[in-house]
Amino acid sequence: MKACVLFSGGLDSTVCLSMAVKNYGADEVLALSVYYGQKHKKEMEASQKLAVYYGVKRITLDLGEIFKNSDCTLLEGAMGNIPHEEYSEQLKKTGGEPVNTYVPFRNGLFLSTAASVALSYGCKEIYYGAHADDAAGNAYPDTSVEFNNAIGEAIWLGSGKELRIKAPFIDKTKAQVVACGKENGVPFELTWSCYEGGEKACGVCGTCRDRIKAFELNGMKDPVKYVGE
Repeated sequence: MKACVLFSGGLDSTVCLSMAVKNYGADEVLALSVYYGQKHKKEMEASQKLAVYYGVKRITLDLGEIFKNSDCTLLEGAMGNIPHEEYSEQLKKTGGEPVNTYVPFRNGLFLSTAASVALSYGCKEIYYGAHADDAAGNAYPDTSVEFNNAIGEAIWLGSGKELRIKAPFIDKTKAQVVACGKENGVPFELTWSCYEGGEKACGVCGTCRDRIKAFELNGMKDPVKYVGE
């Protein structure tokens, strides 16, 4: 195989998957979905459906034990509620510190794990969907350009210069991710981004708000159903 995609079943990682399949063909792409102790399984369910849709091999890992002492509100057993406001508002309350939906060093862990998996499968690239809107204001520091460059170099050296990271949206907005997905014919209706695990997306958590806005900026309506629709 040529490419391993860190694949959550969310919008960004699905667009990455579409790019990898477009570049190499489904038989050359491995989708890696990681359970990390999140409160719901909607993303994992979406990733399974999308892997079938694209015809790619999908493997799963359970890394939930690592985050059991975290107070991240996305995780099972964590105290507190998921904020229902824009990230800019959340950052005002944290004083610029990461928001409470930041899973500690998740991308660092996922990319390091993906490097081992990718090398085992003979892949030469790892795709992941970090984008500029998530890094803005330090909400999710492990999605920044600086972080990507540093861990990309570490993986390149640590793999014996066999493996590269590809983060095609690291300097792009969520709206640009949607535009790319539209061009690639991504089945957005199969993706799941909401931090809540309801029957429908909540529409008010930070990631729902960003997603809705990104579709609007492209003159589109998000095909995912939201509470109240």
